[in-house]
Amino acid sequence: MKCLSLLLCLLCVFSQAADAPAKAKANPKAKAKAAQGLGADAPAGKPYIYKTSAGKPRQMEIYFPPNHDPAQAKVPGMILFHGGSWTSGSLKQFRTACAYFASRGLVCATAEYQMLSKEEATKLPPGETRKRVCVTDAKSAIRWFKQHAPELGIDPQRIITGGGSAGGHISALATLNPGLNDPADPKDFDTTVVAYLWFNPAFATDDHKDPEIDILNHLKKDTAPAIAFFGDQDTWKVGWDIAYAKWKSLGNTSIDLQIAPGQAHSFFNKDHWQSVTLLAADHFLVKQNLLSGEATKTPPPTGEKLVPASQQP
Repeated sequence: MKCLSLLLCLLCVFSQAADAPAKAKANPKAKAKAAQGLGADAPAGKPYIYKTSAGKPRQMEIYFPPNHDPAQAKVPGMILFHGGSWTSGSLKQFRTACAYFASRGLVCATAEYQMLSKEEATKLPPGETRKRVCVTDAKSAIRWFKQHAPELGIDPQRIITGGGSAGGHISALATLNPGLNDPADPKDFDTTVVAYLWFNPAFATDDHKDPEIDILNHLKKDTAPAIAFFGDQDTWKVGWDIAYAKWKSLGNTSIDLQIAPGQAHSFFNKDHWQSVTLLAADHFLVKQNLLSGEATKTPPPTGEKLVPASQQP
């Protein structure tokens, strides 16, 4: 009898082990959520349509501080752009970041933009490219954000921008390149900002083929203060390193580069690195007098730490 019970237990264990891989494979939603990054299921912000491009409405979601009264407030604003290789991605990527910085007193937006597949890009008019249309929409989003400052309760002279991967590139070109404007945008509002949050911005080494979207053509000594995050195993860091070296050669000293040891591209989407990067961004914004008080995030107990580039070997 004891042998029979033991045999049944062993059969149960083997059956569960065999089922485990099948269950893991049969959960595509969990896989998609992981690809979008931590916080993909965070609550959405209040939706606004900031323009129509290529016949489609372009949306941003906005998060407001607790008890925010636009009639009385005039706080800094932040607008972040998601990544996705200029062809995909969603507003979900920065919902957690926007909700956090709104809780700290900023009005925070995350904006989508026109995204084209390589096949769709071949149908664009001469001179247009899939990266160009992203930048044009990002410029429209920043202008809309400033134009609607009174109803949002923000100071249009204290706007922060940034993004992850392709979104980092788009935010940089939208503010540093004077071209690629939408003729329909209000001309009374520029796209200048006072600070950047860049999460492994994707500056491609082959962007020289199109000067309009090549960051190296638009670098300035007086670029607004920025904090940039990169994993030291990120293959996209090559393009960043070239741009960073040129910035320094121009005399720029306003970029705080932080390195995540052992990490690859998009590490900032993962726990506990998301908390680490948001905490560092918080400290950076306090130094720029764009936030005040103590950060409400705490360092993770697992010990992940960023290393300033100045301390790298």
